[in-house]
Amino acid sequence: MKADIKFFLVIIILIISTKIANANSEIKIGLLAPFSGEFKNIGDSVFDSARIALNKINNNNISILPRDTKGKNLETLRQAEELYIEGVRIFIGPVFNKNLKGLEKFKDAYFLSLTNKILNNPENVISAGINARSQFNAIKKYQKINELEKTLILIPKKDYKKEIEQALKESNFKAKKIFYYDTEPTKLTKQIEKITRYQIRKQNLEDEIKRVENSSEDNKEKKIENLKKRDTLGKIGYDSVVIADFDESLKSVTTSLLYTDVSPNKINFISLNQWFDKTLFKETASQPISFPSINKENFDQFKKSFKEFYDYDPNQLSLITYDLVGLVYYLLSQNNFEVSDNIFKKKNRFKGISGVFEIKNKKINHELNFYSVDSGKFIRIF
Repeated sequence: MKADIKFFLVIIILIISTKIANANSEIKIGLLAPFSGEFKNIGDSVFDSARIALNKINNNNISILPRDTKGKNLETLRQAEELYIEGVRIFIGPVFNKNLKGLEKFKDAYFLSLTNKILNNPENVISAGINARSQFNAIKKYQKINELEKTLILIPKKDYKKEIEQALKESNFKAKKIFYYDTEPTKLTKQIEKITRYQIRKQNLEDEIKRVENSSEDNKEKKIENLKKRDTLGKIGYDSVVIADFDESLKSVTTSLLYTDVSPNKINFISLNQWFDKTLFKETASQPISFPSINKENFDQFKKSFKEFYDYDPNQLSLITYDLVGLVYYLLSQNNFEVSDNIFKKKNRFKGISGVFEIKNKKINHELNFYSVDSGKFIRIF
């Protein structure tokens, strides 16, 4: 009996000793980003945010090893191999989706890429950007809150079209209609006219004016006057529109919708994550327009702290990088500071300053907030 107890105590001591040794061993995180060339400013901002995260964690056993990818695939592979030989098995980066090719050869390494694209990536790459799936999950929540059941989804004929399609499938998003449009302005306007039944609604108005003119209705002059103030007559057929576009292309779509007498006063305008683009404030006729995004209050605080450290404004990828450093540390601490397949396969949740990360089966989903652009402000909905 005493022998059994002694044996048991030895096992316990060995386990504890192993945990202490693992916790005290050096944790190397590779950082693959462009530190020279066209995208140097992105790389610098990403690295500086990682340094802030390290200061916050305050653990001397963790080190960030930055390597310059120059924004090129071959250089990314070369730098990744050098770090891999040094024993690095967890990487933050690359920044760009085009630089993921070939990383599958580092089979027991994991790359937390800053891209938001999830299709056709190597199995050991985990996209950490704000992907379309996370955004449509948030839009679903917005739909439910506002009881929207007739949503039109407008998808541009761009290279990320399949990402949107996959996101709609994985989020089980319900839409009344999905329409693909050309970004060339002349074609776009004609397509929006068709999908919103503009010519039919316009003809409805003309027919109604003629009918009232030829009728003996009371106050028909007043009715005609009111009708002539309108552009169209009749239902659009939708209670909301999701525009899967950004920047000037997004504004082109909203302009075409307004031209066809479809305004936010008639249906809900929704877009994808706009990263709090203040140029949207100028588009007053398109307001309110809503979108999913990270927590703005935390983002603003991060930008303020970052600027106090480095005297320049960070980019959006900096915030994600900051959270990824914390995420890696958290997951390792949950796995006895051992790098294994389990840390990214097991279901887990981590709250960063950008919001909540959900990790499962080597996929990251973001639980996003929802905002509206209205009267020159970003207003939080949830």
